[in-house]
Amino acid sequence: VEQYSVLRSMRAIERASVVVLVLDATTGLTAQDAHIAGFILDAWKSVVVAVNKWDDVPKDTHTMDNFIQHIRQALNFMDYVPILFISAKTGQRVEQVLPMVLRVHEERLVRISTSQLNQILQNAQDVHAAPSHAGRSLKIYYGTQVRSDPPTFLLYVNDPNLAHFTYLRFLENQIRQQFPFLGTPIRLVLRARRQRKSRQ
Repeated sequence: VEQYSVLRSMRAIERASVVVLVLDATTGLTAQDAHIAGFILDAWKSVVVAVNKWDDVPKDTHTMDNFIQHIRQALNFMDYVPILFISAKTGQRVEQVLPMVLRVHEERLVRISTSQLNQILQNAQDVHAAPSHAGRSLKIYYGTQVRSDPPTFLLYVNDPNLAHFTYLRFLENQIRQQFPFLGTPIRLVLRARRQRKSRQ
């Protein structure tokens, strides 16, 4: 029955743009939760996390913050993923779920103009140049958004192999400072651009 439930969830995720991942606050995170969360990330879906049965959890001033930190670490969800604490039984904050889903869907469809994106990339490189490797550094010549749903950005660079994931995460964070893309993953695709030979 559990395996059937996971398969049904995965089929639903494949059809969706925004996924509401419902967690049970009283049982904590399960292996099934982690499995489904991984599938959401791999499928580049937007996500809202709804922690249900929050009314049944003993609380102090740090309970919510600790729970949020635990969810992000265990499920590999970044800060851009909104987390709501609800109770289906009492109705607590349930009315926030649908508006949040609609907001996330709008964010997923946001398009950044090429000039805006390149200004962000230029500012990012001015603030923090890519670290060098074997005497060579990643250089970003130009970027453009090639699609939304999910937001995908094509960056023309000198050598994609010079891009370390920490620097790509830095670039993503720079984009999110101006365009949050709430609940939505950002895909950065790097492509080598051959430098034009100067005429003799």
